Amino acid sequence: MAQANAEYLAAGANRHPSAADWDVLSGLLAYGADRNVALWYPQDESSKGVYSLLSGHTDIVNAVKFVPELPGLLISGSVDKTVKIWAKDQSSEQYTCIQTLSDHQSSINCIGVSSRSPKIFVTGSADSTVKVWALDEQNVASLQQTISITPRFFPLSLALSNLAGGLDSYVLAVAGTKDIIQLYIRDSSKSSDFKLQATLSGHEGWIRSLEFTQESFDPKSDLILASASQDKYIRLWRIHQGKELPAAAATADPSLGAFLPGKSLSNKAHRFKADKLDFSATFEALLLGHEDWIYSTRWRATGGKLQLLSASADNSLAIWEPDEATGVWITIARMGEISAEKGSTTATGSTGGFWTGLWSPSGETVVCLGRTGCWRLWDHDSEADRWIQGVGISGHTQSVTGIAWSKGGDYLLSTSSDQTTRLHAKWKRDDLVSWHEMARPQIHGYDLNCIDSLGASKFVSGADEKLLRVFNEPKAVANMLSTLCGFSGSHVEDMPDAANMPVLGLSNKAIEAVGDDEEVAQGNPKDRNAPDPASIVRKSTLSQAHPPLEDQLSRHTLWPEIEKLYGHGYEISALAASHDGTLVATACKATSIDHAVIRIFETDHWHEIKPPLTAHSLTVARLRFSSDDRYLLSVGRDRQWAVFQRDEDESRKTTYKLAESNLKGHSRMILDAAWAPTAGTVFATAGRDKQVRIWAREEASTGGYVCKATIAEDAPVTAVDFMNVCLPDGHTYLAVGTEAGRVRVYNVDVKKAFLVTELELEYRSLYPYSSKAVTQLGWKPISRGKTEKVEMDLAIASEDSSLRVYSIDLPSSK
Repeated sequence: MAQANAEYLAAGANRHPSAADWDVLSGLLAYGADRNVALWYPQDESSKGVYSLLSGHTDIVNAVKFVPELPGLLISGSVDKTVKIWAKDQSSEQYTCIQTLSDHQSSINCIGVSSRSPKIFVTGSADSTVKVWALDEQNVASLQQTISITPRFFPLSLALSNLAGGLDSYVLAVAGTKDIIQLYIRDSSKSSDFKLQATLSGHEGWIRSLEFTQESFDPKSDLILASASQDKYIRLWRIHQGKELPAAAATADPSLGAFLPGKSLSNKAHRFKADKLDFSATFEALLLGHEDWIYSTRWRATGGKLQLLSASADNSLAIWEPDEATGVWITIARMGEISAEKGSTTATGSTGGFWTGLWSPSGETVVCLGRTGCWRLWDHDSEADRWIQGVGISGHTQSVTGIAWSKGGDYLLSTSSDQTTRLHAKWKRDDLVSWHEMARPQIHGYDLNCIDSLGASKFVSGADEKLLRVFNEPKAVANMLSTLCGFSGSHVEDMPDAANMPVLGLSNKAIEAVGDDEEVAQGNPKDRNAPDPASIVRKSTLSQAHPPLEDQLSRHTLWPEIEKLYGHGYEISALAASHDGTLVATACKATSIDHAVIRIFETDHWHEIKPPLTAHSLTVARLRFSSDDRYLLSVGRDRQWAVFQRDEDESRKTTYKLAESNLKGHSRMILDAAWAPTAGTVFATAGRDKQVRIWAREEASTGGYVCKATIAEDAPVTAVDFMNVCLPDGHTYLAVGTEAGRVRVYNVDVKKAFLVTELELEYRSLYPYSSKAVTQLGWKPISRGKTEKVEMDLAIASEDSSLRVYSIDLPSSK
């Protein structure tokens, strides 16, 4: 049986303050990635990134929470109205879903757990209810109580804790789409329910985050509740046991009232009882410093001193602690963008801010989730007492619509509905190898639909804007890839230094890198072609010993655009570059013969070769050149395939004519096609009729293509791809992806009998399949004539925003 190993899993995180959690016990970070849950060890020395994607939900995952004190137990909540409980198999180290809770009537927004009592958790939903669950000895959850929130609002954050004094009673804080926090109390008696005991007011916007901590390691110490709001402020609240009130609260500034007219800083005491003991909830402090909505707060207790981590839409992550002398809460560290460096709110900026911040179990590392779905990471240097940014992970946040390997297979390009194109490659150092996003060549204003490589250092992409754009690699990226990955592009000396994007434009402009000491002239902000000052590239920016960080990716790894290709009247649906890089074939969305044409452009002068090719009556879904570029294959939603043949006259080498078409290639629309490595004699088509058909040209005088084999799948087939070489026995491998997210690999005899046998794959990852349709497959190119053991790497793009690269090890023939 062949072994399939996950070399690379990339998936951007969902933008939700509750969508991630870092397990104190294992050091594992889990986050929602579309409808999956991604697992990542941020402090892994190999920098491997995501190692598993848990599939099970049928919609976006909004909330993820580890259960403290219960190793290997994970809870996730989704827009699909369900809560899933995942448990780790100690032998395989993989997580499996052990229970699905479907009691809520709407999207799950937040989950709350208690750090000292792991057998109870709460879930909040857009149905305006909070449900209380209890876990038994087998970690099976049962519903204990449903709290209907009055006055009605949607809970966006929950915090659950045991009350001080070692009691088995609980306090539950609930907040969301109102400016109040509700405190519910439950006595230790088993029959007792949570009851509303206090309503804390003071915020002036929706409340996005709540978290409890104890003031000290003394179990009888007071509870401190942090609340973060869209009013740009963090409020701290103290829950104190006893009839007497705690000492007067310390605000962030004694003269605060003079600067914040109308802000409520009253220290009204909210009194309540639990287990016949008296408690009070009072306002403790107001934390100022963020300039925009605050999405999350997280506590860390270190050396008896409290620290609070906050993440805000102002693109900053702040660490707060009380001043030893005055007790006033101050910011001791701030990571992210400083306001002056943000530049304009362009596509290359990070407008949208940080959605959540997390402490590592040790507190020596912090991570935060950004607008682009990336994770940024900072490690604390104790000697210098400063936070140093490290290598995080990134991924697409919408459907990955196209992938293309470079012609030599050195790197992989992906493009997506999230309007970005990304370059992925292996970072090689010493004995370690790991995949990373190495560049973000294109950040666009339209959804990107397709991409192909034009040699070692060029690519062309198509989007919903009805035209295609051609990009050339800049010197800064080429040098970085040479240093970190061990390969270089062609004609590096002729490349421009770098590229940036005008403030109001979509075209990346070639620029010269600026010396580290040079002053940068400020352009006119009203000039349409004025560069974003934050995107100026310094010569030393990418001269680093690690892959580029997220802020560098989005600003300094753009590729300059060298050409636009016009002609289509609707959104670009398909493109293909010839193997020798001299031609680009394109098609657009169409409902008539007039628009369902295939246009071919030559790459010397970028002129269109007229007339366009006609055969289809509806959208062309895929275009593919044969391995020798003599034939062009097209398939479409009109259920037909067409083969165009190149004119062999030397003066007309770029002209193609229709050689053959089949109006009934499948019984439903054809979604993909691929040539076998047989110089245009064999190809495969993939249909919504759940079939893959393999066609071969007859040697008879008619020379037509005949269906030689049919592969039946259990779902519509959305993607196919052949390896680019034949093995010595005349066989090759065909990868098939379906709408259900499943990928199969078949061994196909493409020379004689056309026998098809499925290759049995044993996946090292428990969840090898996508949770949505596979959009495209791509085998890594293999050098022709290579007869020794070949490396079989398969890239898989999916609608669930994931990009996967699997290496397949064939069983030994001995």
